[in-house]
Amino acid sequence: MKSSSASLCIAPGGWLGIMGGGQLGRMFCHAAQSLGYRVAVLHPGSSCPAGMVADLHIQADYDDVQALDRLSQLCPAVTTEFENVPAKSLERLAQQSHVSPSASAVAVAQDRICEKAFIQGLGIPVAPYAPILSADDLVRAPDTLFPGILKAARLGYDGKGQVRVASRDDALRAFTGLGGVDCVLEANLSLDFEISVVMARGQDGETVVYVPAVNEHRDGILAVSTAPLHVPYNRKVLYSRATQAALHIAEGLNYCGVLGVEFFVLRDGDLVVNEIAPRPHNSGHYTMDASISGQFEQQVRAMAGLPLGGSTNVCACVMLNILGDVWFDASGAQREPDWAGVLMVPNAKLHLYGKLEARHGRKMGHVNVLGPTLKEARQGAARVAECLGIRFRP
Repeated sequence: MKSSSASLCIAPGGWLGIMGGGQLGRMFCHAAQSLGYRVAVLHPGSSCPAGMVADLHIQADYDDVQALDRLSQLCPAVTTEFENVPAKSLERLAQQSHVSPSASAVAVAQDRICEKAFIQGLGIPVAPYAPILSADDLVRAPDTLFPGILKAARLGYDGKGQVRVASRDDALRAFTGLGGVDCVLEANLSLDFEISVVMARGQDGETVVYVPAVNEHRDGILAVSTAPLHVPYNRKVLYSRATQAALHIAEGLNYCGVLGVEFFVLRDGDLVVNEIAPRPHNSGHYTMDASISGQFEQQVRAMAGLPLGGSTNVCACVMLNILGDVWFDASGAQREPDWAGVLMVPNAKLHLYGKLEARHGRKMGHVNVLGPTLKEARQGAARVAECLGIRFRP
């Protein structure tokens, strides 16, 4: 479906803006600069991964009116690298700049209650849930939601703001522990595995979709994403359903940019949406090396009004997330990871984010391990994982 808004086309050499200075912003900068664009980053910190490589770092809070106006006066198009940028700030930017995704689309993803209601309203299944705005809502919650997971409605990421609860009493204690903020209580489903669909949608409604990745999380943080060269025959129907659901969500949001949609595949074969991410997604990092055009290049193309690139995989890929844990040995002493050993694996592509301090659980980089077949990519990933001390099952 074509968007009703007129398309804006920004030629290479122009300025693109991004809200947020983390690793996703850094990789956006690299992609934009490779296409000839200049990038301005708005981020409150004095040092950040994106600010290190951007053409301009505007150091200010995300709701600083003067900084927002400076960004929009310089950049005819602005995007965001994370969903918790204030929607009102995006609305102000939109007075002068093309903002993608829009403030309204980001606002849906910022609140789990709104997000789930929106997805359900499209006729797409989500896990059984109840909005929890007070302790009384937990008292009245259906018994079928226990055991479950209590999730803060806003500002949660990488497993933060989430508590597994076995009973109603557990949930009441967890609700207090989370500060009594608005939450959702989700039923704990019997999962077979998790997948994600990463796609891009242009200003004119043009869409491209990547091969879904199978994801493994540890402690709420993505650890491994696996993407085949081609969709396996026994998953064609499942992946088609997931792709159609993601496209339906993007159309419902009148979305422009890169969108990630996480799905739970249940043991009975049912498919439910876990959450959406209005930005490039961690599970889409494999596209940087294994696809014709990576997800960050698509983000640039979409916001600049250029035609989207090809999303076909040219090889299989296993993406290993690198956390700050690999900088510490078993005794807790800090060390430098064996980068030479990693790069001895000929099909390994190392991406480090330029963060100055390694901490346990902090995302520091990733490795894409490529192969003509998934088996060969897994074999290479096993060698990389051994060098870094990462748990991996080939």
